[in-house]
Amino acid sequence: QVQLVESGGGLVQAGGSLRLSCAASGRTISRHAKGWFRQAPGKEREFVAAISWTGSTYYADSVKGRFTISRDNAKNAVYLQMNSLKPEDTAVYYCAADPFYYGPLEYEYDYWGQGTQVTVSS
Repeated sequence: QVQLVESGGGLVQAGGSLRLSCAASGRTISRHAKGWFRQAPGKEREFVAAISWTGSTYYADSVKGRFTISRDNAKNAVYLQMNSLKPEDTAVYYCAADPFYYGPLEYEYDYWGQGTQVTVSS
C-alpha cells in the first residue's frame, strides 16, 4: 500500500512563493513517475506538472516558467516550487504517482494524496 502526503500549502500574497512537498510511505515508489494536480473551487481538477523517474519534466502552459517540479528518489519525495504566484493559482494541490506514466492525464495515475490548500491573496 502506498500513501502520499502533501505539505507546504498555505496563504501567500500574489507574487510570493511556496514550496510544496509530497512524501511517499509504504511501498517504495522511488522509480515511479510523479505529478501535481490542482482543483480550484467549483472547477475540475487540472494538471500542473509531472516528472519521470529519470527527471524529465512536463508542465501545464499556465504554470510554465513559474513552477518547478523536482524529486529526490532517495527520500521517495517530489516537490513543487511555485514562484510568482497569482490569485488564480488558488486551489487544493494534489500529488500523484504512477509506475510508468507522467503527463496530464489524471486517470493514468495509480496513487493520490489527500491534497494541500494553497491560497493566493491579491
